Amino acid sequence: MYIKKSSLQYLKKLQENNNRDWFSKHKPDFIEAQNNVKDLYNTIRENLDKHDEIEKFKLFRIYRDVRFSKDKTPYKAHFSGSFSRLGKHLRGGYYLRIRPRESFLAGGFWEPNKEDLYRIRKEIEVDATEMRDILNGKEFVKHFGGTLQGAELKTAPRGFDKEHPDIDLLRKKGFVAIREFSDKEVTSNNFIEEVNNSYKALRPFFDYMSDVLTTNLNGESIL
Repeated sequence: MYIKKSSLQYLKKLQENNNRDWFSKHKPDFIEAQNNVKDLYNTIRENLDKHDEIEKFKLFRIYRDVRFSKDKTPYKAHFSGSFSRLGKHLRGGYYLRIRPRESFLAGGFWEPNKEDLYRIRKEIEVDATEMRDILNGKEFVKHFGGTLQGAELKTAPRGFDKEHPDIDLLRKKGFVAIREFSDKEVTSNNFIEEVNNSYKALRPFFDYMSDVLTTNLNGESIL
């Protein structure tokens, strides 16, 4: 299973002709590309189920909500989907976007609620050693460069020391790992394997965060 070059080519043409008339005229091409992508995501889900517990998969619609956007183009020139882990004990989620020259996968915590964000920060404040070890791990460095991405504060969050040695982690408003792919990589025969290996590399991070978010600072369960 792989992404066909024709599917990426369709998205490139959609980028150049992002209007309803063109989309309607090329609806069969859209359906063919979408079916190709659905098969890809279903295979990725099957692989995830072999080493994780996935509660829900969502393939996002190609139609844009333009009601409150300055960009009035009606369609997303990409396919994207997310995989949610099972239950309150298994935190974190996986994401994959297929877009010409801008494909990437991601995993982590994009916009944690304020309670979860505070709990994560308190854990880092007390001791960030385990988090650092995970980010510096061989597989995490190989697939994600050893860094987390996401929005950040310009200074320390309220109640935290701006001189804290782990202030770079404390300033984060989200904790997300991202790996980008070229079009050549996306259409290669081993793309699904690379996606799966990257998702596997996230497990130590997910396991750590799940433990943090289901316990207090004394390590006692809060569920």
